[in-house]
Amino acid sequence: EVQLVESGGGLVQPGGSLRLSCAASGFTFSVYAMSWVRRAPGKGLEWVAGVNWVGSRTKYVEHAQGRFTISRDNTKNTLYLQMNSLKPEDTAVYYCAKGTMYPGGDYSQRGQGTQVTVSA
Repeated sequence: EVQLVESGGGLVQPGGSLRLSCAASGFTFSVYAMSWVRRAPGKGLEWVAGVNWVGSRTKYVEHAQGRFTISRDNTKNTLYLQMNSLKPEDTAVYYCAKGTMYPGGDYSQRGQGTQVTVSA
């Protein structure tokens, strides 16, 4: 059974940073591309960032470019999202999703999410 468990969310002030983690189990993590997606209040699911199976290629939505960094540690079966210079509009539930690194993919295999709130 695929299990993805996100952690690291919380309340942060604008301009602050958070590092999200996603612990994966139940599948061979090291052969799958992965993504972070998010759902802001009242909005649909939005792809944010993706990484290939080995971690050598990454891709970001335009508004995350230069602020967010996706990475992975295949020895720990863990995906990360370092988020810097956070803005109130980054407030959302963040999910890690298995199987794609590109926007418009199937994000049905994702965890329960971790809440990120950016507010003064």
